[in-house]
Amino acid sequence: MITSLPNLLTISRILAIPALVATFYFPGILADWISLGLFCAAGVTDFLDGYVARLRGQMSALGRFLDPVADKLLIVAAIVMLIAVDRIDGWTVLAAVIIVCREILVSGLREFLADVQVPVPVSRLAKWKTTLQIVAIAFLLSGDAGDLLLPAKETGTVCLWVAAALTLYTGYDYLRAGLAHIATDGEGKAATKPDEERDGAGSAGTRARG
Repeated sequence: MITSLPNLLTISRILAIPALVATFYFPGILADWISLGLFCAAGVTDFLDGYVARLRGQMSALGRFLDPVADKLLIVAAIVMLIAVDRIDGWTVLAAVIIVCREILVSGLREFLADVQVPVPVSRLAKWKTTLQIVAIAFLLSGDAGDLLLPAKETGTVCLWVAAALTLYTGYDYLRAGLAHIATDGEGKAATKPDEERDGAGSAGTRARG
């Protein structure tokens, strides 16, 4: 049900994205703090929606669909805007590209595996990867405001590279699992086809004899 509390929390994460993007168009330290606050609040809903769903027994197909979509939309939107304002620049753009491409790849794999009714559980390492992404983006979103307190950009850059490395590893894991199921599915169809042809030939022979 779309109006259940867990789903509303997930939807609020999606609705926070336009507000987060808008903060990049306002100058000053206050805008940096607001963007950081919005991103952190959205991150909290990522924990709360699953917790509340399990607590209330309100887990649903809609929630399972929306939750990873909301996460990916939030992270990709933040990364794109950080590149646009040069808080992610130079070689670090490569780390950002790795993260975005992996999210697209895993989304495609999940869609394919869902069609063949194969669940794709989130590994512990993938959870660490997501946590590092959130930490990295939070530091980078703090901008000049964060740099007044600590080396925010440098810390965020290091975390982003570590997250990119974990992204490559976990992405390879998902890809390997997906390819294995694709190969198995292909072999199953290839094995079934000769049987069908033999059945068809047998039926034709029977008709001819009759």
